[in-house]
Amino acid sequence: MELLIKNARIVDVSQDFAGDIYIVNGKIAAMGESLAIKCETIDAAGKVVMPSFIDMHVHFREPGYEYKEDIESGSRSAVRGGYTMVNLMGNTDPVCSSMDVVNKVLSRVEQVGLVDAHQCVSITRDFSGSDISHLEEVDEKVVTIITDDGKGVQSNKVMLDAMLKAVEKDMVVMAHGEDEDITPFSFRLSENIETIRDIELAKYTGAKLHMAHVSTKEAMEYILQAKVQGYDNITCEVAPHHIYLSSDESNYRVNPPIREMEDVEAMLWAVEEGYVDMIATDHAPHTVEDKQNGAPGMVGLETAFPVSYTALVKSGRISLSKLTELMSRNPAKLLGVKKGELKIGYDGDVVIVDLDTLKAVDSSEFHSKGKNTPFEGMEFYGEVLKTIRKGVVVYSKEESQ
Repeated sequence: MELLIKNARIVDVSQDFAGDIYIVNGKIAAMGESLAIKCETIDAAGKVVMPSFIDMHVHFREPGYEYKEDIESGSRSAVRGGYTMVNLMGNTDPVCSSMDVVNKVLSRVEQVGLVDAHQCVSITRDFSGSDISHLEEVDEKVVTIITDDGKGVQSNKVMLDAMLKAVEKDMVVMAHGEDEDITPFSFRLSENIETIRDIELAKYTGAKLHMAHVSTKEAMEYILQAKVQGYDNITCEVAPHHIYLSSDESNYRVNPPIREMEDVEAMLWAVEEGYVDMIATDHAPHTVEDKQNGAPGMVGLETAFPVSYTALVKSGRISLSKLTELMSRNPAKLLGVKKGELKIGYDGDVVIVDLDTLKAVDSSEFHSKGKNTPFEGMEFYGEVLKTIRKGVVVYSKEESQ
């Protein structure tokens, strides 16, 4: 199978030039100017080709909550947003605490065939907060990340033991920073306390720690300090909604909450200065009824690129190459996959985007089952036109209309 993309502006973390990309048997085989190859061809004149995006923080809800989202609808949402790989959280029913659940999810992802996926295993069995014995059974060749995202590990000793086990099995601990005893009093203090704890445990154990959805200026400062001190085992992500919305203009319910403008500015500054490793959506689809009943979360996959591009690149804060580092290269590195860059031999996963058209968010167009978004009606630059996975077009705006 062959695909030639011609006449594009080609951008990744290390290059920005006008030319063509040739994909053969799912891999990038050639890049350059005026490639003359007879095969299926896409003319991308006036458009930008980048590595497709990888989301480190996604809830597809299957098994157990398919009425909110399932693997098929989640995959369709992902490719519409320009994503061809996702890292799935384990707060399903049953909780993903076994290789049996992992294998069933990955089998279903492969059956749908639109994206690649990594399925996280819970840090504690069934989110009990206490038992990590199931980690002995985890196949580290399949599972590289463990997380209790949605709850967080409340016990210091349990988290210490989990990090030691993660070191032994060469896995990443993805931490949800929330001290639930403190949350009723202060969401801010709750995140800050748990962030400090997890950083100190990672320093002590040497475990690879990835802090999810960082949202307060204090939590980012703790992470920044650890990085400056040379702890390269610590990484972090921010969500598009935490770099665009402030509590002055939105009270939309997400966890962690939409923060104050000074927190938004701190997240933006940290992105500019290189302390943020990646942008991840925390894609959390809900039904209308569940949102009315207070469920936190939003659909993120289909708005992430335009929100991030508008907030970061269109505003002049970072380059488009830097954005591909945050949304493609760095997630690929953490997951250990040959994606996220436009290099010979890498997976032919690319996205074709229009950077010039201003478009309003219309949740009725979402491919996700969830329509819950704080961005309804807001206008952003950066529209995904085509998403290509391993040389095959898995989403086309033209065909979806």
